[in-house]
Amino acid sequence: MGEIAWALVLNLHQPSGNLERLLETQEWAAKEILWALDRIPRSLWGFEDVGRVHLSLSGTLLETLSDPEFQRRVYGVVDCGSLLWHLQNTSVIDVLGTAYYHPVLPLIPAPDRDDQLRRWWTAAAHLFHRTCFAGFWPPELGFRMELIPQIRRLGYRYVVVDSEYVRPVGQMRWEEIRYRPHLASFAGEQIVVVVRDRDLSNAQESGMEVDWFRAEVAARTRHCDFPPLVTTCTDGDNGGWFRNTGPNFWSEFYRPLLHAVRGGDGGVPRPRFIHEYLDRYGAQGEVTVEPGAWNTGWHDGRGFVQWTGSPDQRSMLARVGELSRAVRQAQADGVESASRSDPDLDRCLEQARWRVLRAETSCNFFWGDAWLSRCEDDLREAQRRLDVVREAGQSRVRSLPNR
Repeated sequence: MGEIAWALVLNLHQPSGNLERLLETQEWAAKEILWALDRIPRSLWGFEDVGRVHLSLSGTLLETLSDPEFQRRVYGVVDCGSLLWHLQNTSVIDVLGTAYYHPVLPLIPAPDRDDQLRRWWTAAAHLFHRTCFAGFWPPELGFRMELIPQIRRLGYRYVVVDSEYVRPVGQMRWEEIRYRPHLASFAGEQIVVVVRDRDLSNAQESGMEVDWFRAEVAARTRHCDFPPLVTTCTDGDNGGWFRNTGPNFWSEFYRPLLHAVRGGDGGVPRPRFIHEYLDRYGAQGEVTVEPGAWNTGWHDGRGFVQWTGSPDQRSMLARVGELSRAVRQAQADGVESASRSDPDLDRCLEQARWRVLRAETSCNFFWGDAWLSRCEDDLREAQRRLDVVREAGQSRVRSLPNR
């Protein structure tokens, strides 16, 4: 067997306002997160020939990093403007598309998924000065097959999914399922599925050494009669292995691995961009993907239990759906068009819309019931603003002359 290609994927997300709150209440934690983000491009400097990293950055994180007031506030800790500039280095970094407020997409109304996807794409296209993103990262790796048409409409070529949910259509060996991109279809749309190796990703999150990684990957791919693509995905700004200012993922593992690759060590998996692998080898075989998310510290991701496990979580998700429908119904009833002559009312309806979307943030549900109040706050404000627009629309009707 020849070269083993390795796709490293890091998820980067901070909820809206979270870094600002941490600066006030847990300053050191905020600094660790910012340094973890800033460390990524810095660790790749000088390794443009061999370094390859895929990054998913939530819309709320991009919103924070690009905010002039936040940039001013943390200047001296991290230069956010320079960080965003360095993340545009396409020779070593490939940015994956995602959803703006980082919701678990299968748990929110289908129309909201389109809003979440398009808002991220619009913001990222502006910040990164591009009109094409090859890959899509579902927040929390929460995926259902019905998402495929919505993802494809935005031009994404492939989607990353967790290995636990991939089922072959026809016969495939274990190593074929896990280490080869596949095709999945839904409602007449087809997309490439790239499979995250859950076991190796767990090791990446906990901390691993180059020699161990080399031996483990060699053992897992030894029966591959095709060029394997090994994909590992974790958070890139959580956990001590990534946040440590001392020994960490970059200093103790990634850069030593790059030195080994550069030195001609053929036994070390070589970092590759997924789109480069697809250009060369394509995707083989058809699969289906069962509904699920990636594993967390408490759950394996099946049934989305981390976000739906309690009655209060389920009740709040139901309220999100109800208010989302109410906002869209107001638009369908012509309230939005009636407000066009009043910019204040137009902005009010838009405020209601994005607050519903922000209420869908996965973190609001991830911590059991602890953060549900944040979802409640946004829903309450969305309802208030919707009521203002509705009352204005009713007033217009009442003021019309009788026929």
